Amino acid sequence: MSLKRKAAAIGIGEVRPFREPGDETALSLMAKVSAEAIADAGLEKKDIDGVLNAVPFADPAGFYPASFCEMIGVEPRMLDIVDIGGAIGTGMFWRAAAAIDAGMCRAVLCVGGDLNRSSGMPFPWISLEREFEWPYGYIAPTLGYAMIAQRHMHEYGTTSEQLAKIAVDQRTNALQNPLARFNDRPLTIDEVMNSRVLADPLHIFDIVSPQCGASAFVVVSPEIARRSKHPPVWLLGAGEASDHSVISYAPSVTTSCVKPAAEAAFKMAGVTPADMDMVEPYDCFTITVLVTLEDAGFCKKGQGGPFVMEHDLTYAGDLPCNTHGGQLSFGQAGFAGGMSHVTEGIRQLMGRGEGRQVKNASLAYVNGNGGVMSEQCSIILERQS
Repeated sequence: MSLKRKAAAIGIGEVRPFREPGDETALSLMAKVSAEAIADAGLEKKDIDGVLNAVPFADPAGFYPASFCEMIGVEPRMLDIVDIGGAIGTGMFWRAAAAIDAGMCRAVLCVGGDLNRSSGMPFPWISLEREFEWPYGYIAPTLGYAMIAQRHMHEYGTTSEQLAKIAVDQRTNALQNPLARFNDRPLTIDEVMNSRVLADPLHIFDIVSPQCGASAFVVVSPEIARRSKHPPVWLLGAGEASDHSVISYAPSVTTSCVKPAAEAAFKMAGVTPADMDMVEPYDCFTITVLVTLEDAGFCKKGQGGPFVMEHDLTYAGDLPCNTHGGQLSFGQAGFAGGMSHVTEGIRQLMGRGEGRQVKNASLAYVNGNGGVMSEQCSIILERQS
């Protein structure tokens, strides 16, 4: 099966991440960005006949899609939850395209939002983490990513300076993004290197800062896309993979299942990493970006460190990477964090990047990552001239 050019995104909505929720709820944020995305697409609520939700940490309720649809006033013929962590955004895009191609619906609202706090309810995880990792001190994803970084350094000679370069270039992108949470001052490699170490070898600037926020995009059939007021952004290829949940059970700590996901996406699209005008890889940590670039085929395994030093990852560089600032500088809103990579890819390919617009952009690689490199979904997006 191929989803190549079977559906396109024509509208986006996004709020600027913020720290304190006040009276906001995850639902209220999702309602705001949904209205914005539908209007941006030039559609009305009655046109939306499919809805894909991400269930937030802050509100893990049951019957979520139906409750959300009732709240915003849409009556879908297809609705579902996508639950693959930070891969939710990319996963939503291809699922929306598949539903459209199957004739289930014609216009799908994809939306996620979250607050900078949980509901206070215990996570309903039934996994090896709870039994075999948490009792021994492994109690946060940061520790898993620190293990990945430490092992990558041991195997390939990767350095903290190379990881810092990723954070610095993405901050440069954020400075040109009015929606970015951290867009008030530049960052230097020395600042990253001298910042507090939270989990050796990761410094505070190597790690995302949890925020409140929400993002949405609308995916439609080719018939609707061709009369859109914005240039349609077509799904060209998609791939998804998982090979573990708990990092201690991963087949490899340094090679991820980004590899099969990206290979499937590029094969469906009929293009290669060298054809990409930009990359929008999930970046909960700097090491995540480096491993993704390797496993997606932009450089050889183990060469990610030298690769990021040799290339300009800013929006004006030779390999624009996370042009909105990435979650490191844009902000991470829980499970909705990965949505921003998709909305930014769409925005750039529509030519709406304003001060950070990538010149002549027509192809983008976007990757979502759930858990500790556990769930991966890669998509290739295209603006047709």
